Amino acid sequence: MAETISPAGISKEKNQKPDEITLQTIKNAIPAHCFNRSLLRSSAYVVRDLLYASVLFYLSLQITNETIPSQPLRIIAWTAYGFLQGCVGTGIWILAHECGHGSFSPYQAVNDIIGWALHSLLLVPYHSWKITHARHHRYTSNMERDTAFVPWTEKELASREKPWYIPSWIDLDMFEDTPLYSFLSLLAHQLAGWQMYLCFYVSAGPKSRPVQGKKAGWFFGRQSASHFDPGSSLWTEGQRHLIAISDFGLLITAAGVWYLAQQVGVLRMVLIYAVPYCWVHHWLVAITYLHHTHPSIPHYSDSTWTFTKGALSTVDRDFGFIGRHFFHHIIDHHVVHHLFSRIPFYHAEEATDAIIPVLGTRYYKEEEGFLKSLVKTYRECGVVKEREGEEGSGVLHWVFEGGKKGQ
Repeated sequence: MAETISPAGISKEKNQKPDEITLQTIKNAIPAHCFNRSLLRSSAYVVRDLLYASVLFYLSLQITNETIPSQPLRIIAWTAYGFLQGCVGTGIWILAHECGHGSFSPYQAVNDIIGWALHSLLLVPYHSWKITHARHHRYTSNMERDTAFVPWTEKELASREKPWYIPSWIDLDMFEDTPLYSFLSLLAHQLAGWQMYLCFYVSAGPKSRPVQGKKAGWFFGRQSASHFDPGSSLWTEGQRHLIAISDFGLLITAAGVWYLAQQVGVLRMVLIYAVPYCWVHHWLVAITYLHHTHPSIPHYSDSTWTFTKGALSTVDRDFGFIGRHFFHHIIDHHVVHHLFSRIPFYHAEEATDAIIPVLGTRYYKEEEGFLKSLVKTYRECGVVKEREGEEGSGVLHWVFEGGKKGQ
């Protein structure tokens, strides 16, 4: 069975102190109708976004030397298309994300069929992602069990081996604080971070795999941690067939892309599909990273973590019209999503407004511009450690002086 992504209803947790706010208290503040899921309403958003994508695809086919004789104007047209289709693709990705959480409709079979189809169109292995994403929600900000953007501790960074792809004669310490290194590192983070997660499970905690010690998968040697490998250590025996179903969806899409490339040309297909693909995964990495990385947000050791503390270690940000219309509120109202992931995105704003008075200072919202905050956060948030005088607390905070970039 695939893991579900709905810890809603938990009120008493291991490691929870008597004076800490409970999940049930937060839930009681939210109007009951915010938990209602409508297949019709959710499907309307799918139709709308697919219509957007289809219109943009049609317009991209009209960008030719005959219709736009000026090369600079063609470059502008392709740039605008790539950005807009990337925004639409990100919205489609998020609707599949709703399916994975069960917030798309009350019918899980329908959710999985639609989610599989939408994610496959974007070359995302739906069930593979769904399973590991469930663990991310279940263990958010847990230093050992979270699956996404688990930071280095100072001790781990000091003992870190140089990555295999860096030549032995290069001393990284000479470059890590330079603007050029920071820029190239951030660029790699944005363009390859998602693929590295899918292929190698990078940035996950050491106890986030259900099958510890598994030495090899079906497709990869050593200890496979690939989302594409049904034999990976990421899955239980009952989940392996779901990974094969995910891979089948990717093969269908890859075949479709190859066929279209034969019809319109490889270069044109790169502009039509690959460029928006890069935009989608840029937004995906940036959004997820900034949800869970902020100077004010702590991480927790396994012994002190609770679900509620982890879920509240999440940041809401404002991304204007694009965030609300194309990205379906995923940036603007993410705290409530981590608390109650079955709430549909179209109720997230109302639910957020309801819980803010209850949470008080426990609610985090960053007013700084999204892209500016991405650059600043990536440069400043390097490693975490317990603060002086808090040794043994199990609460780890970001180090801002002398901390170097980790994962």
